[in-house]
Amino acid sequence: MKKKKLTLLFLIFFLTNCGFSPIYLQNTDANFSIETVNFIGDRELNNFLKIKLNQYKKKDSNKEIFIDVKSNYNKIILTKDGAGEITNYQLEVEVVFTVKSTKKIIKINEKKIMQSIADKFDEIENEKNIKRNFASSITNKLISELIVN
Repeated sequence: MKKKKLTLLFLIFFLTNCGFSPIYLQNTDANFSIETVNFIGDRELNNFLKIKLNQYKKKDSNKEIFIDVKSNYNKIILTKDGAGEITNYQLEVEVVFTVKSTKKIIKINEKKIMQSIADKFDEIENEKNIKRNFASSITNKLISELIVN
């Protein structure tokens, strides 16, 4: 019994110090300032993106990156029940960032399947939260792409 407890203790000790770190942890070390110029596409998604990208707007940075943003948001009906009521949607987002200085184009796609909710107000709020999560994920991917280059 003691051997089992000792083994468990060593296992926990070694696994907690395995060096795991989140993928987007490095995004806080961005040494540039993002200046968005133009937003085209879905207004609500663009507002969420603008809020997230403004976190990377720095006054003291000597490297400014000017970006045009074009977003495309689609809500596709996947399934219906026997009465013809929609049961599942697929939410798709494609955002194209154009970096003006290098003329580099960065495309980021996100998809999510959402179930229909009987209360339409709750469904709209759920869809808004999904858009907010899309914006957060897309911003993290963009910053990672800009840090690499």
